[in-house]
Amino acid sequence: MTEGVFIGGGGPDHAVPQYLRFDMANRHGLIAGATGTGKTVTLQILAEGFSAAGVPVFLSDVKGDLAGLAKAGSPEGKLHEPFLKRAGIIGLDLVYGAPPVVFWDLFGEQGHPVRTTVSEMGPLLLARMLELTDVQEGVLNVAFRAADDEGLPLLDLKDLRALLHWCGQNAQDLSLRYGNVATASVGAIQRALLVLEEQGGTHLFGEPALDLADLMAVDEGRGRVSVLAADRLMRSPRLYATFLLWLLSELFETLPEVGNPEKPKLVFFFDEAHLLFDDAPKALVSKVEQVARLIRSKGVGVFFVTQNPADVPDDVLGQIGNRVQHALRAFTAKDQRELARAAETYRANPAFDTAEAIAAVGTGEAVTSMLDLKGVPGIAERTLIRPPASQLGPVTAEERSAVMAASPVAGRYDVAVDRESAAEMLAARAAGAAAEAEKALAAEPADDGLTRARRYSGARSFGGAHSPGGAGTGQRIGAAMTDALAKELKGTTGRRIVRGLFGTVFKGR
Repeated sequence: MTEGVFIGGGGPDHAVPQYLRFDMANRHGLIAGATGTGKTVTLQILAEGFSAAGVPVFLSDVKGDLAGLAKAGSPEGKLHEPFLKRAGIIGLDLVYGAPPVVFWDLFGEQGHPVRTTVSEMGPLLLARMLELTDVQEGVLNVAFRAADDEGLPLLDLKDLRALLHWCGQNAQDLSLRYGNVATASVGAIQRALLVLEEQGGTHLFGEPALDLADLMAVDEGRGRVSVLAADRLMRSPRLYATFLLWLLSELFETLPEVGNPEKPKLVFFFDEAHLLFDDAPKALVSKVEQVARLIRSKGVGVFFVTQNPADVPDDVLGQIGNRVQHALRAFTAKDQRELARAAETYRANPAFDTAEAIAAVGTGEAVTSMLDLKGVPGIAERTLIRPPASQLGPVTAEERSAVMAASPVAGRYDVAVDRESAAEMLAARAAGAAAEAEKALAAEPADDGLTRARRYSGARSFGGAHSPGGAGTGQRIGAAMTDALAKELKGTTGRRIVRGLFGTVFKGR
């Protein structure tokens, strides 16, 4: 195995090979540059290189161009001659080929459906997705805690809606147990869920949930490349960013510690990374920085792909060791300041001015700096990026369908499963409570020898003074419900769900 992914040629006349070392790939990376400067090709060649070394890759395809990874390039294409010329300059023997690719799609249209459960997403990331206030996030945390304590599985948005409805009905009782639950906040969360459903969030939640093993597979010695179709998903940027952050947190919570492996267990590309940090609360950015710092010991390398390094907070940027900087345009005073700031993050090369090089590199060229054997950033190099071995550009719908039909996960996620969960359990509980109430009311002696027709309103799970039958009857029903709840809690508190750093379900190591 070579020492790393071959990036291209640097130095005088672009004759010095530039590598991203496999044993330093879990120190994370940055691919930055203005639109049209070659970031997509850089992402593509890195995915090819890691796959060839047996390292699985996950990436999002924002524009549809990266689907070409599934098809080998061709000497018949119009880019063959320019690619052949570039390969000659950097000393590359250009051989076309394609890594094993699996297409995924949140909406199940351009790839296999990818789902998680509401419980696995957790309250923190869900609050971020719904753009909740601190107070509303607090109420959502109470709802999740109540669901955990009472053994109510939250699988899809239907379950979460039913749980919030139940919380609103029993706000007073829940407030005594967990803290204030304002019905106005419950209503606001319900409205936010409506917006999420309109954006397509319903497709994200449900079963069968994504098995991380399907992203980390090696097929015949080559790492599987998982390509998430994100062109439609990008219309809901908060949903896109939160989903990828959830996936990153799942990897963090699930994978065991491996220290410093010879090569990463998975490389994760976060395209349009600025969406992760736009308007993000400080607490969330702090957790992202914490994950970026700790997940490298799990053998996962994270590459942030964005237009400008300034899109990534300094605390996160400080965790990044490998950098590929395509051209930055400096048309305004702000652009010039950001260009100078980007240049300051590189070790100076006496052969050229770094800031001038970043502004001047052409399409397919970049200023690079990779970690060396000791983990020290290399000096800046003007690097001519190697041509990809797979097709540059999208595939046809027929070609995509053929890849999906031959996929190793074909049929595993295609049909949604709706098993009994919180919505059904709460409905059954309400029906049982209504039946018990009807029975209790029917057992009371009739007034003045006459039988009164009584019906359970179903307005609240816990009885009260205003329940049908007067204060005495309401108190008896309330006491019975309280006893039933106490018995249920005795059996469920011991199996309370443990949640990790992001509030996602902790699966152990």
